[in-house]
Amino acid sequence: MAPSKREREYARKRQDKWDERRRAKQERNRRVAAVVAILAIFALVAGGAVVIGLTSDDEPQAGATSAATSAAGGCPEGATQARSGGDAAPDPSVAEDRTWTTDVELCVDGATETIGLELDGAAAPQAVASFVSLAQQGYFDGTQCHRLTTQGIYVLQCGDPTATGTGDPGYSFGPVENAPSDDVYPAGTLAMARQGGNAESMGSQFFLVYEDSTIPSDAAGGYTVFGTVTSGLDTIQAVADAGTTDGSGDGSPVSPVIIEGVETQ
Repeated sequence: MAPSKREREYARKRQDKWDERRRAKQERNRRVAAVVAILAIFALVAGGAVVIGLTSDDEPQAGATSAATSAAGGCPEGATQARSGGDAAPDPSVAEDRTWTTDVELCVDGATETIGLELDGAAAPQAVASFVSLAQQGYFDGTQCHRLTTQGIYVLQCGDPTATGTGDPGYSFGPVENAPSDDVYPAGTLAMARQGGNAESMGSQFFLVYEDSTIPSDAAGGYTVFGTVTSGLDTIQAVADAGTTDGSGDGSPVSPVIIEGVETQ
């Protein structure tokens, strides 16, 4: 069935937003490259070393680092510093008891890929309200998907600005919402990460399931399922196929994955 006029208009507006964001990013990278080149010349003339610290002047979160694109045209360097998403979790009413359509723009091995998500504000209002609020602030922009598991449990974990697995937005929330009673998380599941045994420890970290996984519940229960992947799961599968940096079943992905932007509708 052909898309409706409304669907075509939404697709056009979404593409316009991505194009505008890409153009702005290219211009920032051009300015950064020019500054670096000038400083390098000064360093050579002076015969000494120059240590350069760059901070984006349009970053909305405190403590965020800029994402400088490599000269080889690869992905931006992922953020590694903590950033704030607020003093407290947003009210669940922000989710408006509805479905949210979300596009996540990723840079994977130097190429831009888009992952489509559908967020279920009715089933998991706390998690959706938090995710939407953080996305609208630009909290996820420039962050790395720091963890990949490839044995028994098959997930890519993202949302930590420190890329250590310990970062949070400055608040936490709970309890667990919409966890599967059989502990089975099908491929395409979008769920919240949390500390073991602590149902009130959810923050900004989430995981994407790329292959059916059984994740046992603990004392706190299961894991909040707040959405599904509607497109682009093959991109996550390709990252998983490349494995982890140390060859183990749980580590950083060999193929760096950087979130460049998140759009929610």
